Amino acid sequence: MKTKVILTSLTFILTMTTLTSSFSQNPARTGKQVFEFRALPYSYDALEPFIDKMTMEIHYTRHHRAYYDNFIKAIAGTEWESMTLTDIFATVSKAPAVIRNNGGGYYNHNLFWENMAPHGHGGQMSDELKQAVESAFGSVEEFVRQFNDAAKGRFGSGWAWLAKDAQGKLFISSTPNQDNPLMDVAEKRGTPLLGLDVWEHAYYLKYQNRRPDYIDAFWNIVNWNAVNQRFEQ
Repeated sequence: MKTKVILTSLTFILTMTTLTSSFSQNPARTGKQVFEFRALPYSYDALEPFIDKMTMEIHYTRHHRAYYDNFIKAIAGTEWESMTLTDIFATVSKAPAVIRNNGGGYYNHNLFWENMAPHGHGGQMSDELKQAVESAFGSVEEFVRQFNDAAKGRFGSGWAWLAKDAQGKLFISSTPNQDNPLMDVAEKRGTPLLGLDVWEHAYYLKYQNRRPDYIDAFWNIVNWNAVNQRFEQ
């Protein structure tokens, strides 16, 4: 068991140092852009007991892979293939639904995997982020409560977000399906810092219909190091 923990920790640390580089699986070159299907920064069982191994494996290899494959297929030979994801999302209301849904699913899951780390390896909220959270929500505890409410209150499938608007102010929102705050269809627009997938495939094998339990468990595996870095950008 001790050896397994050490190996998991080393795998996570080594992978996270290359996460924003050229580390990828089967990159698809589409015009001027290269969209990568990134490797997970940890093993399928690294988030146990909060997210189980089977859920992670199915979620990553089937759901996320399908969003990626369908997105690449949808943009091939179109004007969208030379655009960045940010540019696509900025005018996604004009895009076919297949690009909006699968491009969103591809981006959202990349961020979701980076949002998480094995328990005890995600660091802490930075002083700068904590100050911004307290300014926007009053306290860290109130931020967590509002974020949880957004995740619990999303009817059907979707996401809960902590994001930063154009003025640098933090806000919490929820989006349906695979939408996100970067999209021009979002009620509140900004840069996502932290996202939680509340589609049933993200938690049903372990939690069944107990979405609140899954949401509570999520806080044990938040990768604050990644969230801090996004906030500072």
